[in-house]
Amino acid sequence: MDIKVIAGVALVWVVIFVVPIAVYGAFSAVSGLQPPGGSPMQFLLGTAVSKLGTAIAFVLIWYLARDVIGPQWLLYVGIWWIMFVLGEVGQAVGPGYSRQEAIAGVISESIYLPASGLIAGWLLR
Repeated sequence: MDIKVIAGVALVWVVIFVVPIAVYGAFSAVSGLQPPGGSPMQFLLGTAVSKLGTAIAFVLIWYLARDVIGPQWLLYVGIWWIMFVLGEVGQAVGPGYSRQEAIAGVISESIYLPASGLIAGWLLR
């Protein structure tokens, strides 16, 4: 496997892990949004693993289809954005997930998905 793919996965993972922490932190400070119950370390570990899976999928799909995606990277990012936003809406409709959490999620995704696309495009030309 190309070192650029590994670097891409690592950089995208950092972006999609750190951005939501910052956004949810800001929402928490402004609106009183409460962090999920239980151990914060356990929550962050679970989130880190989940985001790693997302980073691997995002970068490997890009890498395998880079000739097609490269010139249409905004479309690729947009498809991921729609998928994630629908996930946020679905969670907000169900129990145990607030509208504030969904809004913070959409804001996070609106930041980290384009940033991930820029990273992948830069590394995997």
